[in-house]
Amino acid sequence: MEADSVKIGLEIHVQLTRLKTKLFCSCSADYRHAPPNTHVCPVCLGLPGSLPVVNEEAVKHAIMTCLALNGRVARELRFVRKHYFYPDLPKQYQISQYDGPGGEPICKGGFVEFEYRGEKRRVRIRRINLEEDPGRIVLPGVVSPRLAPYVLVDYNRSGVALLEIVTEPDLREPGEARAFLEKLRSILEHLEVCDCGLEGAMRVDANVSVAGGARVEIKNIGSIRDVERALAYEIARQRKLVEAGGRVRRETRHWDPVRRVTYTARAKEYEEDYRYMPDPNLPPIPIPERLVEQVKASMPELPDQRLRRMVSQYGLPEHLVKQMLVYKRLADFYEDAARLYQGYQRLAAFLVNDMLGWLKERDLQDLYTRVKPEHVAKLLRMVDEGRISLRQAKELIKPLLETGEDPERLAEKLGYARIADPEKLRPIVEKVVRENPKAVEDAKRNPKAINYLVGLVMRETRGRADPRVARRLVEEMLRGGA
Repeated sequence: MEADSVKIGLEIHVQLTRLKTKLFCSCSADYRHAPPNTHVCPVCLGLPGSLPVVNEEAVKHAIMTCLALNGRVARELRFVRKHYFYPDLPKQYQISQYDGPGGEPICKGGFVEFEYRGEKRRVRIRRINLEEDPGRIVLPGVVSPRLAPYVLVDYNRSGVALLEIVTEPDLREPGEARAFLEKLRSILEHLEVCDCGLEGAMRVDANVSVAGGARVEIKNIGSIRDVERALAYEIARQRKLVEAGGRVRRETRHWDPVRRVTYTARAKEYEEDYRYMPDPNLPPIPIPERLVEQVKASMPELPDQRLRRMVSQYGLPEHLVKQMLVYKRLADFYEDAARLYQGYQRLAAFLVNDMLGWLKERDLQDLYTRVKPEHVAKLLRMVDEGRISLRQAKELIKPLLETGEDPERLAEKLGYARIADPEKLRPIVEKVVRENPKAVEDAKRNPKAINYLVGLVMRETRGRADPRVARRLVEEMLRGGA
């Protein structure tokens, strides 16, 4: 089957991580690393008599996201109750939004443009809902979710402000879905509405079907890389089933990131199963045009604008800037280092081609604590000044990231500092000349043979000798000027 027989639509759940409090109460939204069930109150636990109050900053962040994704902001903010029975919902319903009779999402329409395999692609956005996050299911002491003997529930996350971004089924390949999500992540991080690298901050439900089969939903995929893997597995599974004469049924499946397979969770719910109804505690709230204009005026520089500026300002090739913009923190790090080191292209190539390989996706979260921009700038200046070679600078990346130590001290400690002092190199050159009389005779007859003697000096110093100084000293000795 061809790629165009595959249809992929995504539902991306994005936590508004910059908010201090939850969507409908004053509980702290900073639940990570907190003891279970300590960031809760009657409102987010859904206790009788408690009343929700909308977080105004969450509404502004939702409007900003809508505008950045080229959508249309609703005139009213309408919340509904979405009913389903699951242990992570203490109320047994979720306060969400509904794109149907009696409801309206905060944003409709829009699109995201991105590049995939050298071509421009566009994915349409169907809607964006502002809703509350459910609690967190904890599977203690297991690696694979299918092996869990029981589950625990932590309600600290329950009520955290969440955007549900729903695409049209415009994607056709797993790799294309990954490229789209990387662009979306870059937009969200540039808006500073979500720190997407935090655990659980960006989760994806992927809907996929192949020709001849029903739509299957893969729930709660935790990373962009796993979205690509889960889609690749599920497409292969569905194709094999159809080709064998079987039937792909509509269902919800989970992704097992350890075994890298999807597995059945339950039959897929239909819209009417959720029994949407307007939330009686949250009447419609007008969204004034002046608020939309105020949010629009405060929007930061977005990735496409930043791409054009960085190419112009630093004289960089587009492909290097695009690779840095996949992770906003890496682009920020580059610009901070570029204020201290003006070899702009060497700096960009060093970050993208050399340093990025040592950083896993999660490590980029604390990039600035692992290494400082001034340390990278100093490291490259040491290369420019001939104190270390570029190869040695690349070898220093790993210890630099592990220790955060000053690169000059690190180079000295590891014996990488270049020897440029003629008085320190002279005894080494004398030794090489003394121990290699035939090579000396060859070099006297043929100047090109001097390179061999210089190479021996470099080997004696483990590459630390400044080759220009070493060559000058060898030439002096060959002329008898030692």
